[in-house]
Amino acid sequence: MSTVFIALQANEETRPIIEAIEIDNPHAVVNRQPAMVKIDAPNRLVIRKETIEEQIGRAFDLQELHINLITLGGNVDEDDETLTLSWAE
Repeated sequence: MSTVFIALQANEETRPIIEAIEIDNPHAVVNRQPAMVKIDAPNRLVIRKETIEEQIGRAFDLQELHINLITLGGNVDEDDETLTLSWAE
């Protein structure tokens, strides 16, 4: 089993995004640090636009993630609705 991850700056903009990631990925482990939040998941992590929009209460373009993105690990598969991190099996 391989771990994928995403790390985002810890700020008010990312709080609802992190909550949305937690909702869609109950298997993920969230590690909150003073300046960043790193989310690790075994094999796969899915970030859904719809869930983020529900948390922030407005339209959201997944490209907005890049504003607060520090780093990520895994193969990226992205379209207008989801961003998926995974490792090929």
